[in-house]
Amino acid sequence: MHTQRMAVSVSVLALLTLAACGTESDSGSGGGDTVQSDVPVTGVAWSVDSMTVGGKKTEAPEGSRLEFDPKGRAKAGFGCNHIGADARVEGDRITLAKPVSTQMACDEKTEKFEKAALAAMDGELTAKLSGEKLTLTTEGGDTFALSEEKPTGLAGTRWAVTTLLSGETATSVPADLPKERVPHLTFGEDGTVHGNSGCNSFHGKAEVKGSTITFGPPAGTRKMCPESEMEVERAVLAALDGPATYTIKGSTLTVTSEDGKGVGATATPATAEGTQEHG
Repeated sequence: MHTQRMAVSVSVLALLTLAACGTESDSGSGGGDTVQSDVPVTGVAWSVDSMTVGGKKTEAPEGSRLEFDPKGRAKAGFGCNHIGADARVEGDRITLAKPVSTQMACDEKTEKFEKAALAAMDGELTAKLSGEKLTLTTEGGDTFALSEEKPTGLAGTRWAVTTLLSGETATSVPADLPKERVPHLTFGEDGTVHGNSGCNSFHGKAEVKGSTITFGPPAGTRKMCPESEMEVERAVLAALDGPATYTIKGSTLTVTSEDGKGVGATATPATAEGTQEHG
């Protein structure tokens, strides 16, 4: 899959003119060439607002997202599982293929939406832009309605950890963790971080400079939990150790340490803070 680098814009004309560039870049050059375009599809965090199937509109589960990265992959989440698919962007057409999903148990409403979305993510979609809104239409006439996500601020946001990273491998945090054991972290304006690492609560220093966070040694409780929770905790703490780079796309935070250990986290309402340092 050829590499495409796209800057954020809202130009429908630019979307339509990408077709020629996209064709030229697929010349077997080994991915060395990049395509610059004003198309706000790749590299943008999109919030999924709703999906219309057979004329029936269904609101998307809270936190539903869709993203096309510059390496030819689409990543999505509709409130439960993590989904990935090959993605080819040419002009106003996006071709998705080989969608794969984690297999976590979901509530019935979320599962129904997720299955419909997965079916739509295996074929050709037509993209139409209107301001910061994006509509994707399947060949059968079903549609996704999306909105461009604005980056969430790092400090003061409660970040719930959803993914554990190790080099090129990403593992979902187990969905059956007790609610109070779901790892999360909150950065303060004063260069601190606190939260729960999967079993124990913790706090420590977190100095932010540019795209780098330098974590100091954490302090916290020392309880023992079931091995599944301790395993998550070890992975989270490994990512929050020393210098790490971070990125925020919409409501998603990625923190990666120098040795490739990292976490992916999603902004959650502040009202969820209630039990974070207890238990």
